[in-house]
Parts: sequence; structure tokens; C-alpha cells
Amino acid sequence: MAAPQDVHVRICNQEIVKFDLEVKALIQDIRDCSGPLSELTELNTKVKEKFQQLKQRIQDLEQSAREQDKESEKQLLLQEVENHKKQMLSNQTSWRKANLTCKLAIDNLEKAELLQGGDSLRQRKTTKESLAQTSSSITESLMGISRMMSQQVQQSEEAMQTLVSSSRTLLDANEEFKSMSGTIQLGRKLITKYNRRELTDKLLIFLALALFLATVLYIVKKRLFPFL
Repeated sequence: MAAPQDVHVRICNQEIVKFDLEVKALIQDIRDCSGPLSELTELNTKVKEKFQQLKQRIQDLEQSAREQDKESEKQLLLQEVENHKKQMLSNQTSWRKANLTCKLAIDNLEKAELLQGGDSLRQRKTTKESLAQTSSSITESLMGISRMMSQQVQQSEEAMQTLVSSSRTLLDANEEFKSMSGTIQLGRKLITKYNRRELTDKLLIFLALALFLATVLYIVKKRLFPFL
């Protein structure tokens, strides 16, 4: 099992390597930075924080080296500490050079923008005129669309009124149809009743005629054949 002191030394070395790589990455970001100054300031703040963390870890490793029991291990760790310090100094030099390069690039860019300022003003003026013309054209188009929509709304209202009128006409026709249907039903009932009454009258006439004929035959029979 590894001693706690060895574990601490290993953790210090790992974090020193990590912070060193992060510092190098930030320095490269500064080299690639083309402005504005606020972005450069933000990158430099991050670099300072990483340098402080790196310096603290190197001091922790140096303290651990001085606490080693074996002289050989102590000297080996102190040599690693010295190498880390040299690497940190090299990173600081690269950091200063990267800042100079970035600031020079930003200055050149600002000068170029100042030289192109006149052209930019003319371009902005032309752009404003073009935008004004475009805005006027859009306004006219919107007014035309508004008029068309108004006409369509009016046509829709007229069509709605026509539909309402047609609906009322259909309702009136339906009421008349219902009234006519009732009249037809009543007429049909009357005709049926009349037909039944006619049949009854015919039957009564037939029975009366039969009774009359029977009476006549009875009288004739009594007169002609009294003995029967």
C-alpha cells in the first residue's frame, strides 16, 4: 500500500501537469485573439488564476520533497520542482509575448477601421436611404393588402346576408310545405271517410231494394196463390 506522502506527491504532479496544459492553451487563445480588448482582459485574468494555482501546487510539491526521509528521493523531487519552476517561467515569457502580439494586432485592426471610417459612413448613408425606400415600398404593399382584405370582408358580409336570406326563404317554404302536407292529409282522410260513407249508402240501398222486392213478391204470392 502506497504511503500517504507518496499519494500526495503523485496528486501534486498530476495537477501541476494539468495546470501547465491549461496555461499553454490560454496563451494560445491570446495569440489567436483579434480583439476586442475586453476579451483579451478576460483571457489574461484566467491565465493569472491558473498561474496562481500552478505556483501553489509547485510549492506543495517542494514542501513534500523537503519532508522526505530518504535523501535520494528528496533530491529527485527537488529536481522535479526546479524543472516545474523553469517551465512556469517559460510560460510566463510566452504569455508576455502573446500579449504583445495580440495588442499589436488589435491596434492594427483599429487603425484599419479608422481609415475605412469614411467609406463606412457613406455605406451607412446609402443603406439608410435604401432602407427608407424599402420601408416605403413595404408600407404601400401593406396598404394594398389592407384594401384587398377590406374588400374581401365586405364580399363575405354580402355572401353571409345572401345565405341568411336564402335560409329564411327555405324556412318559409318548409313551413308552407308542412301546411300543405297537413291539408293533403286532411283531404285524404275526408276522401277515405266519403268513400266509406258511399259504400254504406250503397249497401243500405241494396238492402232496401231487396226488402222491397221481397215485400212485392210476398204480396203477389198471396194474391195469386192464396192457397199456398
